[in-house]
Amino acid sequence: MNEPMRAATAAYEQTIRSTLGLAGTLGEADWRLPTECPGWTVKDQFAHLVGVELDLLGDPRPDVDLPEFDHIRNDFGRVLEKAVHVRRPVPGPDVVAELADALERRLAELPGLDPDRLVTCPDGREGPYSRFMKFRAMDCWTHEQDIRRAVGRPGNLGAPAAHCFWDLMSPGLPRVVARLAKTEPGQSVALKISDPLDHHVAVRVDDDGRGHWTDPENPTVELAMTWETYVRLTAGRCTPEAVTVEITGAQDLATRVLPNMAITP
Repeated sequence: MNEPMRAATAAYEQTIRSTLGLAGTLGEADWRLPTECPGWTVKDQFAHLVGVELDLLGDPRPDVDLPEFDHIRNDFGRVLEKAVHVRRPVPGPDVVAELADALERRLAELPGLDPDRLVTCPDGREGPYSRFMKFRAMDCWTHEQDIRRAVGRPGNLGAPAAHCFWDLMSPGLPRVVARLAKTEPGQSVALKISDPLDHHVAVRVDDDGRGHWTDPENPTVELAMTWETYVRLTAGRCTPEAVTVEITGAQDLATRVLPNMAITP
């Protein structure tokens, strides 16, 4: 493994093991709790993780007829839902056992894979397999946090995979500010993120209408929020009304930026 692949694999393993440890604390009622992913319960989140890992291992995909679910909006969502739906009658601990087995199989497989092999990553861009694994770490961690919020057991917010989330998602902020929020040239938006990850960054829209990173001092508006709030907004888990954001400066610009922060692929 090269260093990027080693780091991504370690982050991936850490968050799945943290999720497996969390599963050991769950009671029967916890498995049925809804999460911020529409249509998915806590157990469904585990089933999703299992389905993706088994797919990457090359196991046959489940052959199941899906009902018409309101939360499925495209063919990709339908593919993902099959692994979830086929496990809805399966007890939660059995789904967790599947995930634990899939993790060990993946960890045995990964050292033999070429970290530089080009693949299509979840954002649609081609990149080395090490970058794909960074996305896997981020995705698994995001679902771990979904589960933790649903069952009221916070933790692992500052995990290595949390840094993967920032590295992969923050490059989308210039587009959010310039294109989606339609920020005027010369204006800038600063984000002050804290607890447990700290980031103080800003995007300025230049005369060409594009967003560029800039100094976070004296922005048109500053949005201060916790790391968890940033993750929930960026992952599309909630609306701005559901979280606390301290706004300093141009309120009208803030009201255009915050609803457009959901940029997960």
